[in-house]
Amino acid sequence: MTAIKHALQRDIFTPSDERLLSIVNVCKAGKKKKNCFLCATVTTERPVQVKVVKVKKSDKGDFYKRQIAWALRDLAVVDAKDAIKESPEFDLHFEKIYKWVASSTAEKNAFISCIWKLNQRYLRKKIDFVNVSSQLLEESVPSGENQSVTGGDEEAVDEYQELNAREEQDIEIMMEGCECAISNAEAFAEKLSRELQVLDGANIQSIMASEKQVNTLMQLLDEALKEVDQIELKLSSYEEMLQSVKEQMDQISESNHLIHLSNTNNVKLLSEIEFLVNHMDLAKGHIKALQEGDLASSRGIEACTNAADALLQCMNVALRPGHDMLLAVKQQQQRFSDLREHFARRLASHLNNVFVQQGHDQSSTLAQHSAELTLPNHHPFHRDLLRYAKLMEWLKSTDYGKYEGLTKNYMDYLSRLYEREIKDFFEVAKIKMTGTTKESKKFGLHGSSGKLTGSTSSLNKLSVQSSGNRRSQSSSLLDMGNMSASDLDVADRTKFDKIFEQVLSELEPLCLAEQDFISKFFKLQQHQNMSASMTEAEDVDGVSLSRQHSSGTLPPVSSEKDMIRQMMIKIFRCIEPELNNLIALGDKIDSFNSLYMLVKMSHHVWTAQNVDPASFLSTTLGNVLVTVKRNFDKCISNQIRQMEEVKISKKSKVGILPFVAEFEEFAGLAESIFKNAERRGDLDKAYTKLIRGVFVNVEKVANESQKTPRDVVMMENFHHIFATLSRLKISCLEAEKKEAKQKYTDHLQSYVIYSLGQPLEKLNHFFEGVEARVAQGIREEEVSYQLAFNKQELRKVIKEYPGKEVKKGLDNLYKKVDKHLCEEENLLQVVWHSMQDEFIRQYKHFEGLIARCYPGSGVTMEFTIQDILDYCSSIAQSH
Repeated sequence: MTAIKHALQRDIFTPSDERLLSIVNVCKAGKKKKNCFLCATVTTERPVQVKVVKVKKSDKGDFYKRQIAWALRDLAVVDAKDAIKESPEFDLHFEKIYKWVASSTAEKNAFISCIWKLNQRYLRKKIDFVNVSSQLLEESVPSGENQSVTGGDEEAVDEYQELNAREEQDIEIMMEGCECAISNAEAFAEKLSRELQVLDGANIQSIMASEKQVNTLMQLLDEALKEVDQIELKLSSYEEMLQSVKEQMDQISESNHLIHLSNTNNVKLLSEIEFLVNHMDLAKGHIKALQEGDLASSRGIEACTNAADALLQCMNVALRPGHDMLLAVKQQQQRFSDLREHFARRLASHLNNVFVQQGHDQSSTLAQHSAELTLPNHHPFHRDLLRYAKLMEWLKSTDYGKYEGLTKNYMDYLSRLYEREIKDFFEVAKIKMTGTTKESKKFGLHGSSGKLTGSTSSLNKLSVQSSGNRRSQSSSLLDMGNMSASDLDVADRTKFDKIFEQVLSELEPLCLAEQDFISKFFKLQQHQNMSASMTEAEDVDGVSLSRQHSSGTLPPVSSEKDMIRQMMIKIFRCIEPELNNLIALGDKIDSFNSLYMLVKMSHHVWTAQNVDPASFLSTTLGNVLVTVKRNFDKCISNQIRQMEEVKISKKSKVGILPFVAEFEEFAGLAESIFKNAERRGDLDKAYTKLIRGVFVNVEKVANESQKTPRDVVMMENFHHIFATLSRLKISCLEAEKKEAKQKYTDHLQSYVIYSLGQPLEKLNHFFEGVEARVAQGIREEEVSYQLAFNKQELRKVIKEYPGKEVKKGLDNLYKKVDKHLCEEENLLQVVWHSMQDEFIRQYKHFEGLIARCYPGSGVTMEFTIQDILDYCSSIAQSH
């Protein structure tokens, strides 16, 4: 194997500047055994490259050639197959796995050991060795100076250093001085040895010559030591002298430190005392104001306010650690607490007296407003109380119990006062709505104070009477293009509208002023998070509003804004019931008043919600708006029910139905009321319900009519509806307007055709028979050969209708139509003109049939179209 290794080194690796380190004779596993060699090599030039080379013997001769080479860094795994049993098989994992069988286990182990050493030296252990004996790897670890990857050769390569230029020059000079250096190496070495001995002798002599100088140096060192000893003695004496001075300086320093410490403590103590005096000393004037200050005068209130602020600052001062342990501080704090308690009692008692006095003062002014629809003005009272606003803020922060007690007392006193004022105010409004005091007795209003004691039955009776009056007035006062309501109704409704608006206009500033006063006086914030103050919502017929408690009890308050709202509910608890009573009265007087109330109330709710959606005024008016909307819906439902319950006389003609006239009245009134109103959508929905009810019930009455033909009832009423919708121009009823026009036109045509069958009855029957024969398939020119329809029969029928008879028949027809039609709708001339046109059309139709079915017979009608026009004109003029 050694000879092969030298041959491979010489023939293959030396030419490529590589050194062969290990070799193993292998063959591939599982195939025919074609031997080859795996060689581990390194390059001689740096950087060193390590490779595994496969070398194979040439087929043509005995020389070897390189077949493939792998870089050692590409080797991932070395698998020895079995770490315990000896096996010649092993695998090398490059880009793929190569399986080999070595010629002997020893060669395999030597090769794997070499790979391990190269991995340790050059690749820093990047290769994984699997199933390799740990003993083999331990023996391969380098130990000592002589251990290396490749033995002495590798170490020699690493330890060799080239000569620099100076060393080369010295060697050349030395060799030139000795001519025998090249020819006789032994003589050259002997000469170098003699020269070295001469140099050693010279070195020894030089050392011996310097001994005297050493002795002289030693003497100088001894003298220097003596001088040092003398200096040390002097320094010791100086130190003893300075020791007493040091002790004195230490005493002085300690004394200065104590003086500085004392001074610092005095400064700190003075600072603390000044702090306590400056922050916890209340002026005598403030103490006197708190104990005896006049709470009735403006100057006294200002002095008490300043004193209370000063007291609050003294009580809220942030004490430093240890201050609360001082007896003087404790006493001062107790004195402040007593002052606060005393002043809080004085303030609460005085304000309670002011609240009571306000109730007495306002009661004396009620008589002035009893006859006028105005509410007393509370501004002077608010102005006087606002002087105490800062003191209320002080009381709120220092004694919340007394602050809360004052709040409850204020609500109790003011709620009783407002209840008297508001009830009297509403009684005046009710009297004004119903007329004078004598007239108000009809509605249950008795006494000068106008107490509402009437029963619900009397109001219901009034409602029935008012609706009956509207129907009777509608039937008697209907005129084309004019409103159906009487002047009296218009005046009453206008008066109600003004009174209702006056009521809302008086209530709104009253509530807003009181809410603003409560916020300022009791120091409550009105503007907080809206979501925290919104209550549960109720949606009734499209009206989305917040429901509040109307009782006097205060629910738990979650914010200051809730507190304001609950106080307003307590103080004005009577507003919502009184408004509901007033609305009920207005609805009883005239159900159409709900239209006025819906518009007015909607506008005021919209205004209030723009200011504050969660305020008392907004929620209260919103709750009342729900009631108004229900009354409005009930008004619409009642009108539809009255349509369904209407009964017509069997002996008189129908004419314009009462509910049609009432719809015209309602629409005209609603359009004038809801002009530019916020709740137009509610009216549009009501219109849709009403017009559907009108259409259905007109047809129902027309079907039940016995005196008046169905077509006349439909024609007249739908003409009236169409005229009403055209005049009012209601955009949401455009489709119904077109439908009404279509129904009017259809029934007009039907009535005309039905009526014209009577004046020329036999002639109509004759030509209907002719058309029937033609329809059966008989040719038109052959009809004259039919026995019943020959020329003689035609002449006989035509002779029965001379011009005089035709005019007589048309005159009778005119009289019958005049009896069918009502005067207020004024459709007689329209119907008569339509009949004239239809008669002429029939005349032309008859002439056409004569010309086609009886050609050349010379048979003609005994009257002409001009005769028909003259007859119709003269009949119309004569009547």
